[in-house]
Amino acid sequence: MNNSFLSMASIVDFDPLNPSVPATKVEITVSLCVLYTQAMGNREWREVSVCKPGIPGKKCGTIIVKAEELNNCRESVMMQFCGNKLDKKDFFGKSDPFLVFYRSNEDGTFTICHKTEVVKNTLNPVWQAFKIPVRALCNGDYDRYVSFFRQQLLWRVKYNVVNPKKKGKKKKYLNSGTVTLLSFLVDTENGNPQNPYCAGIDGVMEAYYQSLKSVQLYGPTNFSPVINHVARYAASVKDGSQYFVLLIITDGVISDMAQTKESIVNASCLPMSIIIVGVGPAEFDAMVELDGDEVRISSRGRFAERDIVQFVPFRDYIDRTGNHILSMARLAKDVLAEIPDQFLSYMRTRGIKPSPAPPPYTPPGQPIQTQI
Repeated sequence: MNNSFLSMASIVDFDPLNPSVPATKVEITVSLCVLYTQAMGNREWREVSVCKPGIPGKKCGTIIVKAEELNNCRESVMMQFCGNKLDKKDFFGKSDPFLVFYRSNEDGTFTICHKTEVVKNTLNPVWQAFKIPVRALCNGDYDRYVSFFRQQLLWRVKYNVVNPKKKGKKKKYLNSGTVTLLSFLVDTENGNPQNPYCAGIDGVMEAYYQSLKSVQLYGPTNFSPVINHVARYAASVKDGSQYFVLLIITDGVISDMAQTKESIVNASCLPMSIIIVGVGPAEFDAMVELDGDEVRISSRGRFAERDIVQFVPFRDYIDRTGNHILSMARLAKDVLAEIPDQFLSYMRTRGIKPSPAPPPYTPPGQPIQTQI
């Protein structure tokens, strides 16, 4: 274990090896000076000069504080690992192995988010199962890079442990043992993200009402994580038996435009459509670009296979005369206007033909008419 992590300057009671997150108002003591910072915005760097007491203008270094706004993800993961035939590191004994997990930050750096317990004097350790919030592991972004031993965590069963020094000296070097993922379980405080299906429209509305009671609404407005989440389900069903429609209701200006465009381009080949309803007085120019009616959306030189986005500003459908029934009917019509063509375009390009029509509905108590 590198002792530099333990001797680093701490922010209040923040432990660098603990996934808890400090408050936005922090107090840091450096060379008998006290630094106060508060109200830090997302992705905002604060560089503050720290002066020696009694010597005005004399600097003794700088402190850089970076904050990342937490996702409201309520999920946690339970994991357990074991090691097999690890390297012997102690002179008189075997080894005292432990695992260190790193989360990637928005600027490409890594931060320790979890450390397992040390298992004494063994080359075949079995670490205790541990539970960690998904926010601490990847801030709710399942596409974010996570690593342990600086090796990417890809949710497979077994990982090779590589010793760079041995690998450079031995031509036939394979590994310095393996680490195996024994169990993996996702838990959530609000619903089941692994089985998000609802029983009809009533089930959707019930899930929505329940979520409003427990979900905290806040910025920034990031679309790419939810698009990628639905795209994973759509990617598993490409035979035409299911078609996914994602409805996003937002009151904010989009914060991850580049990532969202790439997610839409990737999803354009999947059986899914995206409806975006903008609520409030915000400027929604970026949403018009995502709509792609005039110019097909692209990302890094790749164009979307087809148009899958429909954007509708809610304010354009507010009837000033009070005729809400008519205005809501217009809203529903325009929200769903492009879905039929988007659905048919996916099916036709893949040669998927309609299934035979089901038999006509027969009310209970009436005999079924058959033809001989």
